[in-house]
Amino acid sequence: MRNVLVLILLLVVAVPHVMAQEKGSAAPTVTDKVSYQMPTVVVTDTKISQPQEQVTQKIVVVPSEDFDKLTNNNRNLSELLQYQPGLFVAPLSRNDANWGSFGGFGPKYNLYLLDGLPIDSFADGMSLDPWAFERVELYKGPASVMYPNYLNQDFAGSEAPLAGVTNFLLKEKIDANATRMLFGFGSYRTLNGRVYNQGRAGDFNYFFGANYEQSNYTNYGTPNSWLNMNQDPEYQKSKFYVKGTYMFGGREDHKLSVFAHHTQQTGDAGRPNRDYNHNYDTVNAAYTNQISETLNLQIKGGYRNYDRRWAEDNFPTNLQLREHDGVQQQIFPADIALNFRHAGNSVLTVGADFQAATYKTYAEVNGSRSTGNDVTAYAVGVYLQEKVVLDKWVLRAGGRFNHTDYDYDLLSGVTPGLQEQSWDKPLWSAGIRYNALKELAFYGNTGSSYIVPSAKSVGGTLNASDRGVPGKNGQLPNPGLQPESGIGGDLGVDLRPIESLKIGVRGFWNKVDDAIVENVVSQNPSQSMSINAGQAQSYGIEVAIEHYLDPRLFWFANFTYTSTNVQNSVDPDQDGSNVPFVPNYVGNIGLTLRLPYDVMLTPYLQAVGTYYDSTSVSSRRQFGPYEVINLVLQKAWLKKAEYTVSTNVYLNNVTNRQFEMPWQFQDTGFNWLVSVELSF
Repeated sequence: MRNVLVLILLLVVAVPHVMAQEKGSAAPTVTDKVSYQMPTVVVTDTKISQPQEQVTQKIVVVPSEDFDKLTNNNRNLSELLQYQPGLFVAPLSRNDANWGSFGGFGPKYNLYLLDGLPIDSFADGMSLDPWAFERVELYKGPASVMYPNYLNQDFAGSEAPLAGVTNFLLKEKIDANATRMLFGFGSYRTLNGRVYNQGRAGDFNYFFGANYEQSNYTNYGTPNSWLNMNQDPEYQKSKFYVKGTYMFGGREDHKLSVFAHHTQQTGDAGRPNRDYNHNYDTVNAAYTNQISETLNLQIKGGYRNYDRRWAEDNFPTNLQLREHDGVQQQIFPADIALNFRHAGNSVLTVGADFQAATYKTYAEVNGSRSTGNDVTAYAVGVYLQEKVVLDKWVLRAGGRFNHTDYDYDLLSGVTPGLQEQSWDKPLWSAGIRYNALKELAFYGNTGSSYIVPSAKSVGGTLNASDRGVPGKNGQLPNPGLQPESGIGGDLGVDLRPIESLKIGVRGFWNKVDDAIVENVVSQNPSQSMSINAGQAQSYGIEVAIEHYLDPRLFWFANFTYTSTNVQNSVDPDQDGSNVPFVPNYVGNIGLTLRLPYDVMLTPYLQAVGTYYDSTSVSSRRQFGPYEVINLVLQKAWLKKAEYTVSTNVYLNNVTNRQFEMPWQFQDTGFNWLVSVELSF
């Protein structure tokens, strides 16, 4: 409550001061023009750009201009969405993935896309550089017909679009040559340098960039946790990326593009023999052609490489090196879609997608490597969807057929009795939207989904005999896992009573049978196991308000209430529990104040309710409630026609709330980063 009062006080003090300024006062370097119009969106029910009023799902767009106004405490892409309703963002540290939730389930039920092709919401969230993005589009509601499951085998396993899709859209058309250079310094002796350049040569558009950061960081474990850091957990992270787009005849609707991104992260986990070296590679290639006024073709393909290697010591016996463990995973996604526009704005979409994935885990002892899991997976899907636009009505219905095949060469170091498994699954989705007025619209969506057990969930990263053994941290195997099937839906209303004010209310419901959840079975050593938790369901409501009160003042507030329940008649200890990592509420308040002398102030408050780390009623741990205030201060020092010089100050967790998180992690408390940027 004290944090709420702090934010309200900021508003009370600053707003009259802002409103009293003359109309001609200088504004910050962030765009002076305030737009109230909803842009066309790409993550839609047709895979082509459309206005929001022709899309049945709720779409949230975060433009790149807003990225610098968002604190990025843990350097994770999920933090670009941290103040949006209906989700919970919770990266464990700068070196660990996001273990939040979406639509009342874990993050694997919200599919991440890069220009429409699947990526890993865990590893790629830590890897990709947001300076390459044009915007982020958050698509809410079931999306399993147009977008496939992702064959990720690591972290929480395969990912499905049951509760929605998040699409990170890369820049394509370059309007002017530009360069950005940034140098930052912050807490924990953090140094950050970034460079970005874009240009155009005739019909060829390009950009490239690099990002380097190093830090001594700090202990992000709870007291006496298994992390047991006795030195600063330093890290170094390097990113390089490039994209080229050729627009045939200068046409934006006939183009060929290629994007490549590489990340290397090295460092240690706070002990002398817990070093790591992770490499991530991402490639996207896409061809788009508006063949005629009614026919559009898209062909996309990609490559994802995840190569993670880390050391384990003999803690708690001693801190001598025991072994190096690693994961090597490669995934090749591809998609082809054909859109036929008819009867005005109605669209028939037909397409197919394919994925191939390889997954290996290993352990190295004294230079000798032994393989734990060795799995190959394939997935093929075909889909068809019709969307009819009739005056104020938008009606959508579609179906998909998926085939998934797994070949298990090794599981936990041995050849399994069952070496091949395959699953066939038909899926469906439908939606409706009624644009009652220009300022008022109602919508609803429903659809089915499914997830097959991933190789990591089945084979683990440990042997079954390692359960409870000190120093053996990781995931235990569960060869008896069954696939899960789900169904979800939402109902909502969008209201714009005045041009500058947007109000949205959305209710959602998701249910999964034989839900595969990550169950923490031991805190020290840190061990988890994927289990079928019977039936899991969630329902909730989100309310959001955005108001451009004045060109110098924008504020927003949203609140999400979520209720979850797990029913498991086989295990009474799980029956009646809650879905892990899902808070019962999340509330956000934020505002942007455009002050004189080219200063912009953006404070945020997030309040998080209660959540748990396990479906086990007897052994689960409770987290929350807590509140966090973050603050961004931006100042333009020089604004010339040829160049600008500006400073950003990021203050994270200004009240120093060091709250506990799952797996004995904790928020590191107050920290800061100051950056100086030159743009020309």
